[in-house]
Amino acid sequence: CLIPTLFALIILFSFTVANTILVKQNIVVAQQNNDSAKINFYDRLHLAELGLSKQVFDYAFQGYQQLVLAGKIKNPEALSIIDFSLPSTTKRLFVVDVVNCKLLFNTYVAHGRNSGLQTANSFSNAPESFKSSLGFYTTETTYEGKHGYSLRLEGLEKGFNDNAMSRGIVMHAANYVDESIAKAQGYIGRSLGCPAVPEKLHTAIIGSIAHGTCLFMYANDKNYLKHSAYLHQS
Repeated sequence: CLIPTLFALIILFSFTVANTILVKQNIVVAQQNNDSAKINFYDRLHLAELGLSKQVFDYAFQGYQQLVLAGKIKNPEALSIIDFSLPSTTKRLFVVDVVNCKLLFNTYVAHGRNSGLQTANSFSNAPESFKSSLGFYTTETTYEGKHGYSLRLEGLEKGFNDNAMSRGIVMHAANYVDESIAKAQGYIGRSLGCPAVPEKLHTAIIGSIAHGTCLFMYANDKNYLKHSAYLHQS
C-alpha cells in the first residue's frame, strides 16, 4: 500500500509544481506585453460596465505581476481588487480568476469606521485606528473566529499595511454589509478596519482566494499613489 501512495503523492506534487510554473510563465509573457494583457483582461471581463476604472485595474494588475515575479505570491491564480474610491453602496470588490480570465465575484465590501462614512477617504496602518489600510496584500490561512469563517491578510507594503497581521485585519462576514442597508441609509455598515463582506458570500469568496493569492486595496490617496513601490514599473 505504501508504494502506490508514495507514487500518487509524487504525481500530485509534480502536477502542482508544473501548474504553478505554467501560471508564472504565462504571467512572464503578460509582463513582456503588459499593456495588451491588461486591456485583454479588462475588456473581456466588462469591468468598466461594473464600475472599476481602467486606471485602478492597471495598478492592480501591474503590482500583481511584480509580486508574482518576485516570488511573493504563492498562488497567482486569483487577483482581488477593492476600490475604496467608490462609495460603499456600490459593489466595489472584484475577484478575478487570472488563469481562466473569469470574474468570480463582484460584491459589497466594508471599510473601516474611521475611514469615512459613505466613501473611505482616510487611511492608516496604526493599531486601534479603526481605519482601512491601502496597498497590496497576500492572503494567508483561514480560521474560525468571533465573526465565523475568516481569512488572515498579510500586508506587503511597509508603512501602509504591514501592521495588518498585528492589527487583526482579516476578511470576514458581517450582517451590515448588505444591499438593503445601503438602500435604507445610503451606506453600508463599517468595520474596525477589516474588509468585511456579505454573509451569503463570505464562505465562497474566502475559499476562492485563501492561501497565497493577491489582494489590492485602492483609493485615490496622493501619499499612497506617490510612494507605493508596486504602482510603478521596476
